Amino acid sequence: MATERDPDIVEPEALRGGSLLFDGLDQMDLTGPFEVFSRMSNSTYRLYGRSTAPVRDMHGLVLQADATLAEAPQLDLLHIPGGPGQEALMENDEVLDWIRRQATGARLVFSVCTGALLLGAAGMLIGRRATTHWASFHLLPLFGAIPVDERVVMDDKLVFAAGVTAGIDGALRVAAALRGDEQAQAIQLWMQYAPEPPFSAGTPETAPAQVAAAARAEVKAVTAQREETARRVAVRLGVTRARLTRRGPRAAYGREAGNQSGRLHEVHGEVCAPMRVDTMIRRTHG
Repeated sequence: MATERDPDIVEPEALRGGSLLFDGLDQMDLTGPFEVFSRMSNSTYRLYGRSTAPVRDMHGLVLQADATLAEAPQLDLLHIPGGPGQEALMENDEVLDWIRRQATGARLVFSVCTGALLLGAAGMLIGRRATTHWASFHLLPLFGAIPVDERVVMDDKLVFAAGVTAGIDGALRVAAALRGDEQAQAIQLWMQYAPEPPFSAGTPETAPAQVAAAARAEVKAVTAQREETARRVAVRLGVTRARLTRRGPRAAYGREAGNQSGRLHEVHGEVCAPMRVDTMIRRTHG
């Protein structure tokens, strides 16, 4: 027997969410947030790729898109994961144009790990506070971004999570923004997300020196390639004098540097305001 709907219960508006799927991504950048977003009320979540052919993540896990980029509707939540495969898309017009178009109409745009570099290649980081994986953090100024050394950084409709597992933290922040704190807390509870790692080695600063040195050596080649690509993108975006810094961001950028608004930065020796997505699209295609 059907029960009557309580007239005092207001259903949240429907949400469409979607992730960019590509070969060589880090599946945790994708599946961690997916675990959160798939639990949000009155929402759908799909994977979109350049094709619907299966792809493999950086460790060989097979994943498949639900639909192509061209078939994607306008999304309310756009999720861009990272991983080594991001590098192959940094100058791919089809993907970058799709990101820009979706970002224009999305309520929130969420990147995880080096997914932030794809947003940078799309011209979306100019004047924005951002974070990414520690191995690529120093590249953010090349995209006109203000690097902020935090696990999750929110700037207007852009949300950035640092490396890999930070995607879960960021996704919970996104869920709270879209569905309220109580629902986000319920999702966290159902996931039993209360991490107690056995070691304090989750950042280069807290890891043993020999562990951090080995990790940096392991990613040296891919980081060098990313830097080379980032410099080409910087020229295309006109951020040719953005200084590549290896100093800690707390010494040079963001609120810790006296920029209490966290919304302005210096490029070409001038103070630049954050660029709106629609303005960025006009400049890129103008």
